[in-house]
Amino acid sequence: MYNFLLGVVIVLSIIIIIAIMMQPSKQNSAASAFTGGADQLFGKQKARGFEAVMQRTTAVLGAIWLILLFVLAFLSSK
Repeated sequence: MYNFLLGVVIVLSIIIIIAIMMQPSKQNSAASAFTGGADQLFGKQKARGFEAVMQRTTAVLGAIWLILLFVLAFLSSK
């Protein structure tokens, strides 16, 4: 059981990395570095389409990954 869950965590880690890399960039120009991103903070629009799907996917995969790690820690303590 432990080895199976460890394999699932490793595969899930790779999938999370791919999901993060597929997310669109939020920085539009080099000027954003000098303004500190204040325009993005106050002009925040809700994510739509592909960006929203990728954000939700990353959040769900991250939550599953964290739960599996807690289960692995519990199993290794026995």
